[in-house]
Amino acid sequence: MTSGTFAKLARKIIPARFRPIGYLENLVGARTKGRIPGGPFAGMRCIGTAVSNAQIHIPKLLGIYERELNPYIEEACALHFPLIVNVGAAEGYYAVGMALRNPTAKVIAFEKEAAERWALAEAARLNAMTDRVEIRTICEREDLERLVAHTSRALVICDVEGYEAVLLDPASAPSLRRAFILVELHEFIERGIGKKIRERFLATHEIRQIEQQDRAIADFPFQNFYTRCLPKRYLHWAVGESRPERMSWFWMVPRTATEDSQKIRLQATASSRATA
Repeated sequence: MTSGTFAKLARKIIPARFRPIGYLENLVGARTKGRIPGGPFAGMRCIGTAVSNAQIHIPKLLGIYERELNPYIEEACALHFPLIVNVGAAEGYYAVGMALRNPTAKVIAFEKEAAERWALAEAARLNAMTDRVEIRTICEREDLERLVAHTSRALVICDVEGYEAVLLDPASAPSLRRAFILVELHEFIERGIGKKIRERFLATHEIRQIEQQDRAIADFPFQNFYTRCLPKRYLHWAVGESRPERMSWFWMVPRTATEDSQKIRLQATASSRATA
C-alpha cells in the first residue's frame, strides 16, 4: 500500500475531529471559546469554522494573524478615523475588529465572494456590529473615490490579491492622496507591484514597508500530549498563514499628517511591545 493510499484510507476511517488538522481546529476553538484572546482585536468573537482556509482561521482566532501589523493597527485606532474602508474584507477580521476598536467610525467592507460575505455578516452579528459594518460587493477606483472624497480623514485597509495595482491609483482616485492606506502587496501575482504603488504615492505619503515575520511552534499556545506527539509540520501549519512566499505591506501616511502620526506610532509601538 502506498503512503497516498494509506492517507486516503485513514481519512475515511478516522473522524475529522481526531485527524491532526481537525483536532487543532477544535482545540483552538474550545480553548478560546470562539473569542480572540490577544492582539489588537482581543475579545472579538469569531465564527466557529473556517469558510475557505483553516490555516488562516486558526491564527486569527489565536490573535496572532498578521502580527507584523499590530503597531500600525494600534496607530490607526489612536487616530480615530471617521471612515474606515476595508477592501477584500473576507470574513471580517479587520472590518469587524476595527469597528469594535473604533466605536465612532463608519466601517465599509467590500468583499466580492458570496461565502466570505456571509461569514462577514455572521461575524458582525456575533459582535453586535451589524449596524456599524456596511457590507458591499466589488470595489472599483470610483467607489473608493466617492467614499474618501467625503471625509477629511479616511483609513483604507486593502487586501485584494494583486488588484491593488489597479485600485490604488491616485491619478484615477485623487482623494487617496490624503488617505491613510494599509495595503498587502502581492508580488507573487504581479512582480514590481510594490515599486509601482510606491512611485504613485511617494510625493504625497510617507511609506513604511513591513516585512513578514517568521512563525514558530512556540506561537501555538495550547500544547498537550497529543500536540507534542504530532509531527512538527502540523503545528507549523497551525500558526502559519498559507503564504505562497514571504509577504510585505505598505503603511502609507499622508505627509500632511506625518508629525501627529509619528507621535502616535511611538506610543502604539511602546504599547504593543508592553503587551507582547
